[in-house]
Amino acid sequence: MPRVFVGALLLSLVVGCLLPRVAAAQSDLPHADVGGEMVFALTGDAIITRKLSVFDEPEFLALRELIQGASAAFVNLEILLHNFEDDVIPASASGGTYMQADPAIAKELVWMGFDMVSMANNHTGDYGVGGLRHTTRAVEAAGLMHAGTGENLAEARAPGYLETPDGRVALISAASTFPDGSRAGHQRKDVRGRPGLSPIRYDREYQITEGQMEALRDFREGMGRPRGAGDRVSLFGETFEVGDEYRSLTTVNEGDLAEIVASVKEAKRQANFVIFSSHSHESGRTNNYPADFIVEVAHAVIDAGADIFLAHGPHVLRGIETYKGKPIFYSLGDFLFQNETVPRQPADNYENYGLGPDAVAPDFFDARQRTGGFPSRPQVWESFVALVRFQDGELSGVELHPITLGHGLERPQRGRPLLATGDLARKIIEETREYSEPWGTEIVFENGIGVIRIR
Repeated sequence: MPRVFVGALLLSLVVGCLLPRVAAAQSDLPHADVGGEMVFALTGDAIITRKLSVFDEPEFLALRELIQGASAAFVNLEILLHNFEDDVIPASASGGTYMQADPAIAKELVWMGFDMVSMANNHTGDYGVGGLRHTTRAVEAAGLMHAGTGENLAEARAPGYLETPDGRVALISAASTFPDGSRAGHQRKDVRGRPGLSPIRYDREYQITEGQMEALRDFREGMGRPRGAGDRVSLFGETFEVGDEYRSLTTVNEGDLAEIVASVKEAKRQANFVIFSSHSHESGRTNNYPADFIVEVAHAVIDAGADIFLAHGPHVLRGIETYKGKPIFYSLGDFLFQNETVPRQPADNYENYGLGPDAVAPDFFDARQRTGGFPSRPQVWESFVALVRFQDGELSGVELHPITLGHGLERPQRGRPLLATGDLARKIIEETREYSEPWGTEIVFENGIGVIRIR
């Protein structure tokens, strides 16, 4: 009998005898059991420019305790952390306010209880590649796990991983709302990739009535263009189609969705829980409802293995869906909204409001506020922190803890969250219940918070 065959036979017999002992030994290992409860504290946008750790109101400290008590806590970092170093140059287009805060601010989020942040949003590229790189360094120095940006598209698409005693968490982050210059690009063997964010691009067309289509054809004709015929007409790069009523129809870019789904599937093999974060301003019939393509993405990532889909960006709350036993938050609104105390703005923003070279940041914010804006909209300053519980890997509970960011306060005070109580808390939950009706989500107001009935 050949020696190779004999050796293989003996090895298989030895392994076969040892396997039961190895399995028994593994079951007795003193490693932490991750099959129990996992609790996530989930919040929306953090535009933070001021310290948090100096405040001690009971409603504020109770909120901090709520976040710290979770197994893992998430927030969208919608600020750039730098001190205007030589390599920090303002982009020609921004997400509105050019966001900036001192890098030490990252530690305030850690003090509050957060341990993971998304970095893909419409302000990612406000200060170019330099601003992004300084922000990444500040976030990592503070010990925050992050996802959604990178030196190329592969890095931006990649999951970030957080180790907790209750299980390993993967975070994947992307944005559908962004200036195009913020979008990361793939690396090639002969050309380096482009630093930036993980994008979710989409196509849009508008459904309009026959009467509106006639008016559009008249407008084209008046501009010296062909009037157009049939049920579809294009104008200024947008496509219009005849339908029964006005609607904005959106579909996700198939290439982006395929890469995102691949990232989720990768993360599912490497972590106990997968969270997908999307920064998406795009709306449906009103700003409190998501665009069609966002729903499409949410369902696709959960089908691929994500345990939670959450969105942020429109600065208001949107509805909640439970899809295949997994929660979808179509917008968690704002958690920190201190965009009026950003210390500096580039010349472009002053010029947009007719302000000269001697103007300072408060002049810019005053000019913008005179046209209305966020300070005049109560909903912008009302939100909630979602506590999402899993037991043995299955969704077991969702609590919505209302917060107020101080609508009506002076500029130096507003924008910091406290737990909301009384009529305001009830209002926040009742509005969220209304926005969730299209998905049949049952939300009740109990003991000052919202509770989702898990079916």
